[in-house]
Order: sequence, then structure tokens, then C-alpha cells
Amino acid sequence: MPVNIYAILGPLVLALVVIEFCYCLYKKNGYYDFQDSMSSLGTAIINQCMNVLVAFIIMKGFTWLHAHAGFTSFKPSMTTYILCFLGVDFLFYWFHRMGHSINFLWAAHMPHHSTEELNYAVALRASVTQRIMSFLFYWPLVVVGFTPVMVIEVVAFHLVLQFVPHTRVVPKMPKWIESWMNTPSHHRVHHGLNRQYLDKNYGGFLIIWDKLFGTWEEEVEEVFYGVTRPTRTWDPTAINMQWWKYLWQDAVNTPRLIDKIKVWFMPLGWRPPGVPPREQMPIWTKETQVKFQSTPLKGSYFYIFFQLILAMGMMFFIIDDRSPLVVWQKVLGSLLLYAQATSWSGLMESKSWIYKFESVRILITGAFLFPIFNALGSETYTLPMISLSLASLIWLYILKTTNQENVPSGVEA
Repeated sequence: MPVNIYAILGPLVLALVVIEFCYCLYKKNGYYDFQDSMSSLGTAIINQCMNVLVAFIIMKGFTWLHAHAGFTSFKPSMTTYILCFLGVDFLFYWFHRMGHSINFLWAAHMPHHSTEELNYAVALRASVTQRIMSFLFYWPLVVVGFTPVMVIEVVAFHLVLQFVPHTRVVPKMPKWIESWMNTPSHHRVHHGLNRQYLDKNYGGFLIIWDKLFGTWEEEVEEVFYGVTRPTRTWDPTAINMQWWKYLWQDAVNTPRLIDKIKVWFMPLGWRPPGVPPREQMPIWTKETQVKFQSTPLKGSYFYIFFQLILAMGMMFFIIDDRSPLVVWQKVLGSLLLYAQATSWSGLMESKSWIYKFESVRILITGAFLFPIFNALGSETYTLPMISLSLASLIWLYILKTTNQENVPSGVEA
């Protein structure tokens, strides 16, 4: 099995998020927003768990393909890893470019662009479907001779490297670096909602592919971020499924069978015959863009941050290669983390269902973890887990009481 790059480099990535956050807080530059960051980190936690499952599935497929269709098998060496990295970077460029061009690929990629900020928390935001889509593009590497283990390891390392350019803190770098590397300046352009920046700078580690194939744009005016059709919610399901929902609605509403199939594979602007026009969105500018903000439950931010720490611990427990969890337990644990991210959105948007939903989630999570820790025979984890679950329930009850006291009579909390 390949080395789990995500588990190894995950703590370093989180450390960089904390360092950038503290720097931005010190500078008071407004590059971080609590609600947006929590939404990004919630989707990131879900996605990291998904990466483990996807790698397991893809490993099976790549192994079969390498054995039955591979031309040869390159021995692992520094040279073959470098060549594999260049191959991954080249194929990523085309995957990324097509991800902004073809409906079903954009549906998988759009959640990464749905945020209206750009920082290292945003770098971690990705959809639950994007990773499986990306591996559809890397199969030629195992056919030409790179081993499945090598390809999966390099893809993971390449993905971690792409974390670095997602920042507004680093200015333009010296020209000799900007000429070949995908720097923060280049990637700010890629995330830009400015008209001249749309669909530019697809490179992963190298920017040379954009310069070769005509998609490079230099950062000139100040960038503002987001998508032309914003989600306007922190709910991870809505964020992950927004474009899939649009495509499904078009497929259902168009009368011809051929159009029901075509809609998934056509360019983003294409609409099938017989469907009502989609609502026209304004052409945003930095001056007219209104970033989404919601009204949170009073006192919920501290509770959410506390739950974030617990979620990070559970995530690393799931993705660690040494974890005692079997596949179905990792799947269930991932679903519970998905529910946790959903709870954060409910707290930040003051949803009436949040108290019952979060109470049930806490109880199910405790019931899930207790027999696992008990089977390990370790009170080191069991007692703190029970204490944290009780603390969460008590804290949630205090939140409910506090917010009911602040709601005028006759208004639902």
C-alpha cells in the first residue's frame, strides 16, 4: 500500500493554517472570516476521510490496469519519481482545465471555488467528489509503467504542494520564480472573480503549462474571490451538491433523452432545449460583491472551535494507517464528521433544528467510539471521550437556554 502522505503532512499543513491565521490577526488585514473558515475546515475534514477511501478503491483499479495493460514497470528511484511528478503535474493541468469547462467536472470542482476568501483554510476546501474525478485522469501513468503505489503517492504529494499558493500574504516573487512556478500571485488570479481572471492559471506546481497552452494571466489589479453563482450558505451538503443539483434539474426537465445525457458532458454555458432559463446573476465587481454572512447563535463560536479540535482528532484517527478501524468503521466515522460539519453550519445560521440534530450526533459519535476504545482496553481514551461527550451535551444545553432567553416572545429559536 502507498504511504499515507495526508496523515504524514497533515499536521504541518494545519500548522501553516494556524501561523497564517495568527499573522493575519496580528496585521488585522481581514483575510480570515470565522464563518467562511469553519465552512472550509469542515469540508476539508470530510474530504480527508474521503481521500483514504478513494485511494483504497483507486489502488485496486490501478493495480489491475498496471498488470493487464501496462507496457512495463519502472523501478522506484529518484528519476522515476521526478518523471512521475512531471506527468502528474501535466495531467493535473488538463484535469483542472476541463474541470472549469465540462459540467460534471465543474460540479465536482466548484466547491473549492465557492468561498469568497483566499487563505490556507480555503486551500483545504474541496468537494467529496473531486478526488475520485481527478484519478480518472491519472490512469495513463500506470499504463506507461509507473507503479500504482508511486502514482498514488505522487498525486497525494502534488496535492499537498498545491496548498502553498493559496494565500494573499505572500506578494509577487522574483521574476525568475514567477516564470515557471505556480506562485501565490498566479493562483490568486485563478481564484479571481474579476472578468479578466476567469478560467486562467490552471497549473498545479508548474505554471509553464498555462504559458504553453494560452491560459496564463498575470496578476495586475486586486483580486476578489468567489463564483458567479454563490451558494449563500455554510451547509456542506449544499456546497458540495449545488452544481450537481442544477444538472439534475436540467436532466429531469429537458424532454429529449439525448439531452438528458448530454447535459452532464457539455460546457458550462450550455442549456438543454425545453428547460426554463436559469436566473441571471449580476456581473460582480469588487465594489458590488456582498460576501455572505449569517446570524450565528449567541456564544456558538467557542463551541464550534471546541468541536473543531475534537473533529481533527477523529479525522487523524480515521486516516492514520495504524488506526485499528476497519473499512466500514472508517466510512461511519466519516459520515459522523460530515454530520459534525453540518452542525457547524446550523449553529452559524441559527437553524431551529440544530439542538436536536447536534444532540443526536454527539450521542451516536460516543456510541461509535466507546466500543472501539473499550476493545483496545485503554482507559486513556475511553474516560476522556465520555467526559468530552458529556461536556458537549451540557454546553449545547447552555447554548439553547442562552439563545431562548434572547429571542423575543413568539419567535422560534
